Amino acid sequence: MTKHIVVLGAGYSGLIAAKLAAGHADTAVTLVNARDRFVERVRMHQLAAGQELRDRRLADLLDGTGVSLIVDLVTGIDADAKAVRLANRAEPLSYDTLIYALGSQADVDSVPGVREHAMTVAGFEQASAVRAYGTVAVVGGGLTGIEAATELAETCPDLKVRLVTGGVLGGAFSERGRKHVRRVFDRLRIDVRDEVRVAEVRADGVVLADGEHLSADTVVWTTGFRVSPLAREAGFEVDGHGRMVVDDTLRSVSHPDVYGIGDAAAAHMSTGQELRMACATGIPCAVYAVRAIGDRMAGKQARPLKFRYFNQCVSLGRRDGLIQFVRADDSPIEKVLTGRLAAFYKEAIVKGAYLAQRHPRLVSMA
Repeated sequence: MTKHIVVLGAGYSGLIAAKLAAGHADTAVTLVNARDRFVERVRMHQLAAGQELRDRRLADLLDGTGVSLIVDLVTGIDADAKAVRLANRAEPLSYDTLIYALGSQADVDSVPGVREHAMTVAGFEQASAVRAYGTVAVVGGGLTGIEAATELAETCPDLKVRLVTGGVLGGAFSERGRKHVRRVFDRLRIDVRDEVRVAEVRADGVVLADGEHLSADTVVWTTGFRVSPLAREAGFEVDGHGRMVVDDTLRSVSHPDVYGIGDAAAAHMSTGQELRMACATGIPCAVYAVRAIGDRMAGKQARPLKFRYFNQCVSLGRRDGLIQFVRADDSPIEKVLTGRLAAFYKEAIVKGAYLAQRHPRLVSMA
């Protein structure tokens, strides 16, 4: 009997999961996504800086795979009926197995004024809308903020770019990594205000917790992410952030016919450490989830997720970068790769992540 697998979300994890699932016998796979394009989210800082990106049509990426594509917005999930409600479809979409991969979005509601006055780089439409001019304040000192600030400063040298962060610039890196990031920021003349908290965003800049006003013509908000409320609303067990709680095979702990992958799921290493949001974790989780589904369909015991970290790859413009090598638990070691070689390395990783979308069996064999 043919099993219907429905995949929600065509990001780095969802697209791979759909294509791999379609390779199982006696399965029909439907992929639901709000856009008809695949978004290379790790390039959104380039798009915000005005660079053109290649058009990635989902129809082209799915050609010949047997996956059915529905371009529509998911409005709800009926877990009891095992059906998905869509905005433009009268009849619910029924499933035997659901793969929940709806990803994450920028959190624009945690600080007053962000929704009204700030730009984000979390999605295609948002990054496309960035119109940087004059003075730009990039809020957030994580990888996204560092990449956005350096890309804007390098691509648009007439801009005055400032990065504002609650932590120390590059605090997650080793000493060598932090020093290199600081050198690049100095070279690109990026002003840094670290260890400060933004309390409000206004049309003319940001207000810090101590009341200081930092003027800016454009504010780019890169700190904080949130997930769709659909998992919580459907009655799936979620954590405090609304992420689906899954076991070591990526299956929902409350609904055995549902799997969660990517940013929308709270997956853990065998040590109990939660995986961070990244395509570097979403892609292998997609592979493991589909393997688990296939094992269970074949009457076998599903194999648990095995994962370790190797490095963090950071773009610092198109001609520089930082590859921070890490321990298995993602903590940094002193070994780093910097400069043009690091930029080449990061670009190879980004291209490899897209290549995996075209040929997912390459990663499934790893």
